[in-house]
Amino acid sequence: MSVKGWPLIKLLPHKTNFQFVKYAKGFAVLSAILTVAAIIGCFYPGLNLGIDFRGGASMEVAKPAGQTLELDKLRGAVSGLDLGDVQVQGIARRDNNLDDGSTAIVRFQVPDNEDQTAVVQKVEGAISEAVGDVAYSGVSVVGSKVSGELLGNGVMALLVAVVLMFLYIAFRFPWQFGIGAVAGLLHDVALTFGLIVALRMEFSLNLVAALLTVIGYSMNDTVVVFDRLRENLRKYKVMPLREVIDLSINETLSRTIITGLTTVIVLIVLAVFGGEALRGFSITLAFGVVIGTFSSIYVGAPIILLWGVDRSGGGKADTTPVKLGMASRP
Repeated sequence: MSVKGWPLIKLLPHKTNFQFVKYAKGFAVLSAILTVAAIIGCFYPGLNLGIDFRGGASMEVAKPAGQTLELDKLRGAVSGLDLGDVQVQGIARRDNNLDDGSTAIVRFQVPDNEDQTAVVQKVEGAISEAVGDVAYSGVSVVGSKVSGELLGNGVMALLVAVVLMFLYIAFRFPWQFGIGAVAGLLHDVALTFGLIVALRMEFSLNLVAALLTVIGYSMNDTVVVFDRLRENLRKYKVMPLREVIDLSINETLSRTIITGLTTVIVLIVLAVFGGEALRGFSITLAFGVVIGTFSSIYVGAPIILLWGVDRSGGGKADTTPVKLGMASRP
């Protein structure tokens, strides 16, 4: 194989001219239906709240110094008791503050209809049977009131992130762009919540972090498209707005797809090999990246077409027609 034939990405089309706006109405209807369904799903059947938001118990489990505590066996023993969300995390020892793999903290839910002391004893018995003799300490129970405050803070963090992103867009772009950006953000967050509900994933602080990352990624992708759109609006003043939007999306398409694809590949690998603790985070973020890419193309930019933009600024008009279709690298 010649050097010129590598990398294989050079075999992809060098330039595309897809008619994205042509199919915007159909995708808008689909997005609206899915968004409404996702919002309804958040209330019925509702989110499957994890320990962070429902409350539960935690305990420190330790083997003698120098011995390794097998976290997989520890997690499997507690998960086998059907106590809902289970979190296991290795920590440093209390006596020497060294993380030698001998100590972990275990968090699990306590069913409302069961005695807390009995549940803790059952967990201790299952752990001892799975990993041998260990010492237990720091047993504590987090009540629903504290968890409710934590849930409120998580939702507030998401809302503040959306507002800050809107202010950034409003400062950098005309107000029409801000409407498209916020619509795209709300679309991405709603559909990601819909995935969490549909897969009955435990909604924890990890997933709040994933949602915040989705918001940032979606906004970054939208800004790339909007930057090119703003440039083309100044350059092609007499070109119909729908064609300028198509042109701008096509010009940023390779960057959008390559960035999204490489990110999703890494997240899929993380979901498969990263263990149970990272699986929900990875799946949620991978879905959010895909939806964020979609919204940049079929939610954010086409909404600008509905409102129109002021194209009276300075700059030389360019009436070069855009041929729609698909052109490949010669």
